[in-house]
Amino acid sequence: MNNDIIFFKEVVFLDLNKKVAFVTGASIGLGKGLIEELSKNGCNVIIGYNKSKEKAEWLKKNIEEKYNVKALSVKCDVTDENSIKNTITYIVDNFGKIDIVINNAAYAQDNYIYDKTKEEFMKVLETNLVGPFLVSKYAYKYMNDGIIVNISSKDAVSTYNDISMDYCASKAGLNLLTKTLSLALKNVKVIAVMPGWIDTESIREMNPEFLDSELKRIGQEKLSTVEDVSKQIINIIKDEQIKSGMIIELED
Repeated sequence: MNNDIIFFKEVVFLDLNKKVAFVTGASIGLGKGLIEELSKNGCNVIIGYNKSKEKAEWLKKNIEEKYNVKALSVKCDVTDENSIKNTITYIVDNFGKIDIVINNAAYAQDNYIYDKTKEEFMKVLETNLVGPFLVSKYAYKYMNDGIIVNISSKDAVSTYNDISMDYCASKAGLNLLTKTLSLALKNVKVIAVMPGWIDTESIREMNPEFLDSELKRIGQEKLSTVEDVSKQIINIIKDEQIKSGMIIELED
């Protein structure tokens, strides 16, 4: 096990009330769960989406009614630099600052090497690696302190799945990007978290035999729930003992 990878143990310190949190890929799956947990903790939230506008708008309305926080939904294509710039400007125009950024948007296209095209490979890298770089770059200008969280994967450090070579490479790169950003961005924590397999809409559509083999490969008994993973990540954000540059392996 890499010494830079730690197992998270729940310790809660920081009050997130009235913090401004931006999550990419936030209308469904883990992103939606993160928005829910941030709102429970009193954060004003920005729901970044690319295609799922109706789901993002529904989530915005639901969050504001349940938790009495301010929520915005905004289209943010993390493969488009201008879209990212416009999103950050929109957030700052509405809130004046950004305290928390969670780079959650991700893309995967599983194919064997002879069927995988350069365009598919590059789309995975642009979404999972270049996107977090650009979001962090432009958001940092408006973060006096706070934290940037990159959603990585256990596949970044251990995989035997050749059809996901681009996805695995992108997440391994994201771990090292996290470390270099932690050196470059002063006064802001930059960390990565590595969940295993999570029970989301897209995962439920996968071949059950393949999914079962993947769970066994990484020693995961069953799919983690969105709620459990979201709570772990938010508790990490609240833990003042967490240091910038950490790569944190989540518990299943």
